[in-house]
Amino acid sequence: MTEETTLPELPFPLRPYGPDAHWSYENGTLTGWAGARQDRFVPPTADALDPVSDAPRLLGAPEGDFQLIARVKAGFGAAFDAGALYLHVAEREWAKLCLELSPDTPTVCTVVTRGHSDDANSFAVDGDRAWLRMSRTGGAFAFHASTDGTHWTFVRIFRLGTPDQAEAALVGFMAQSPVGEGCVVAFDHIEFRPSWPDGLRDGS
Repeated sequence: MTEETTLPELPFPLRPYGPDAHWSYENGTLTGWAGARQDRFVPPTADALDPVSDAPRLLGAPEGDFQLIARVKAGFGAAFDAGALYLHVAEREWAKLCLELSPDTPTVCTVVTRGHSDDANSFAVDGDRAWLRMSRTGGAFAFHASTDGTHWTFVRIFRLGTPDQAEAALVGFMAQSPVGEGCVVAFDHIEFRPSWPDGLRDGS
């Protein structure tokens, strides 16, 4: 995908950002890959003027409250390879919810970047796939993950950017391979809901 495209599950178009991921969509599955040493992370130890590393993203701008859901499968080959849902509000204001090899165990991880990135592991996953969910209401965002797509584990809630930036956020899909030679990712069971979850911590 080199131009704007729309997936049948989503009510907004998507555009590629960053390095070429050779994104493709077939039979309900979105596939792309990160090349060698491609990542989206600003180390807390980095100088404030250091350039931001980059990784392939496919993003669009939903309106209003929403939940973006997908099951991700990552072709793990090296530490920190990952597939992710990604949220962007400004050049140094963004976040990602990942299924990542961290460093040798598949793990649900999150990063929120406000100038510099934080980095937090949530829980380990048995296998190479997990369900991820990103939600927004007003200026607030929430991340959840699941092993079955039914019972959701709360990961974090946060604000990012100004209220206007949050309302205009770009959201979508990302692949990364920070230290490896590349990582293929696939997203299926993609779903969009125009609402905020009823409960953040009750598994729903």
